[in-house]
Amino acid sequence: MDKNAQWCTKMVRRKRVELAEDELPRAWYNIQADLPTPLDPPLNPQTLEPLMPEDLEPIFPKELIRQEASTERWIKIPEDVLEVYRIWRPTPLYRAERLEEFLRTPARIYYKWEGVSPPGSHKPNTAVAQAYFNMKEGVQRLTTETGAGQWGSALAFGCQLFGLDCTVYMVRVSYNQKPYRRILMEVWGAECVPSPSERTEFGRKILEQDPNSPGSLGIAISEAIEDAVKHDDTKYSLGSVLNHVLLHQTVIGLELKKQFEMLDEYPDVMFGCVGGGSNFAGACFPFIGDKLQGKPEARGLRVVSCEPKACPTLTKGIYAYDHGDTACLTPLLKMYTLGHDFVPPPIHAGGLRYHGDAPLLCKLTHDGYMEAVAYHQNEVFEAAMLFAKTEGFVIAPETAHCVRAAIDEALRCKETGEEKVIFFANSGHGHFDLAAYDAFLRKKLVDYEYPEEEIKRLAERLPRV
Repeated sequence: MDKNAQWCTKMVRRKRVELAEDELPRAWYNIQADLPTPLDPPLNPQTLEPLMPEDLEPIFPKELIRQEASTERWIKIPEDVLEVYRIWRPTPLYRAERLEEFLRTPARIYYKWEGVSPPGSHKPNTAVAQAYFNMKEGVQRLTTETGAGQWGSALAFGCQLFGLDCTVYMVRVSYNQKPYRRILMEVWGAECVPSPSERTEFGRKILEQDPNSPGSLGIAISEAIEDAVKHDDTKYSLGSVLNHVLLHQTVIGLELKKQFEMLDEYPDVMFGCVGGGSNFAGACFPFIGDKLQGKPEARGLRVVSCEPKACPTLTKGIYAYDHGDTACLTPLLKMYTLGHDFVPPPIHAGGLRYHGDAPLLCKLTHDGYMEAVAYHQNEVFEAAMLFAKTEGFVIAPETAHCVRAAIDEALRCKETGEEKVIFFANSGHGHFDLAAYDAFLRKKLVDYEYPEEEIKRLAERLPRV
């Protein structure tokens, strides 16, 4: 070995922590096993009684219904799903040293990079699993909704691998803002429909009321469910919110725990962007599980959801039962909500424009195990620009929310001298979001804030339970 090689060996530090393929988690972690009190059950919207498993069979396969209600701590990942995961998993853990140096903070900043998946985000962790379980039960087509297009492209990817047809209802404003996401879905064989559409009765109803409707996730969900229930060979697939979706995403946090163990580290604070909650729940639930189980290393852990001020579900919403969609086709879920008829302004973080959040994440927030903050889109793009200039990655506008929070926390550590371990969930790349970056660079982005008068009217619009 020459002198230069010896020097590199001695001086190298762990910028990136990788796991081998054989270190992939073999089971998903189900936080329902460790909750101090059980999750409030979903309710039948007609009877207001707790939902029975058979009520869900028209739209979901039986195995996903079983996972939805399960309180088993560990649920085995099928070998066929693991085989697909190995295309991109385990994902790397990075230390953001260049960002730390720029901020001159004593804090150590880490992020788990989910942008290495073929669709470019965390979404295929559940899309692949859902496509597999549907295929096993003889389903031929899946319908779904998508906001920014990350979920739609992930489900198109999963359906392609397991031989299913796929129809995606994409929120119209995002359909127009992000044409490359639509193209990506079509490359993987999916059909992408702007929502609201003429395809469904509910879509036509919305367009009659407002021909220029920008759409919302609630509307797109209604269209996808209507399509599914009208066709015997079709089921519906959801990319966030439901328990089984969050369950599949825990591969992120389980890998992360191993990677922090390799560094002899444990996070003091965890940040993640939250629209429905699957990405952040997947990263943080194994750590919140440590807290629920009384493990000493998790005693001081803070877990913070980051959302837009234009859609402040956790920071301003009401914790109550509400529909998951605008047409009131879904069960009633106990969650923080802005009202199922909420249509958010057309911000560029399309994946964070949902009126509610995952019931599990909402319960943990309500019970004090998690907290939330909200940001304007200009300040999150400022953070994304700084991250790109220091760490190199151009990230999704959704992810930029938790980068903003991580930077703010690092600057607080600079003031206090605390050497905290800061983690944020880096959920996906922003290669198809460059029009949003262009708008920011040309100072065309508008900051929206949800009006206080709408908060006051919200309670009147909620179902009476």
